[in-house]
Amino acid sequence: MKLNQRGPLKTHEVMGDDNKPVVILFHGYGADAFDLAPLADVTPGLQDWTWIFPQGPSEVPIGPGWTGRAWWPIDLEKISTSRDLSSETPQELPEVRKKILSLIATLKRPWSEVVLGGFSQGGMLAADVALHAPENPRNLLLLSTALINKTEWSTVANQRKGLRFFQAHGNQDTVIDIKNGQRLESFLTEQGLTGKLRQFSGGHEIPSPVLQEMGIFLSSTYGTSPK
Repeated sequence: MKLNQRGPLKTHEVMGDDNKPVVILFHGYGADAFDLAPLADVTPGLQDWTWIFPQGPSEVPIGPGWTGRAWWPIDLEKISTSRDLSSETPQELPEVRKKILSLIATLKRPWSEVVLGGFSQGGMLAADVALHAPENPRNLLLLSTALINKTEWSTVANQRKGLRFFQAHGNQDTVIDIKNGQRLESFLTEQGLTGKLRQFSGGHEIPSPVLQEMGIFLSSTYGTSPK
């Protein structure tokens, strides 16, 4: 596997049928562009779609002698699984968002063919980009993630009415408490987006049943025009 330079960011890409949508999936804190790549092969019904996995721009320590990538730094000493993250406003977020929008522009695809998604910190980024996009993407995938930047999101989210989202979260998640996922679901639905939180028995992960449901969700909307 290799990384490509696409616009301002490096990506791992799994190319598919040009007539099918493209899924852009953002990894979590401390992972990298290859972490979620297997999903391109195992998500049911989507093996002929194009998948793009961007690499976070920040290098972060994840253990003695080991580093990973992130979309913005996190003070791990202040992290508490039960903490309400909705007021978090990463100072790097506007610049990262700008880079993602530039990356998407290189695809030369209409937003109606672009699915945005992510896991954990990557899900926060996916939601932020979707809410600030010039128009609705096809779908939004939110995996074990949380509501952040609520004050600013509240000023733009009403532009995304009708956007369909898929959200899943483990009820035993010790990294991001499921209450943070519930806050995200409530916020999005109150703003007119369409979707629901799927709770599963598990932790900070993407289990096979979630992939099954995600594949059905995306396949069921293919061939229809997003609102």
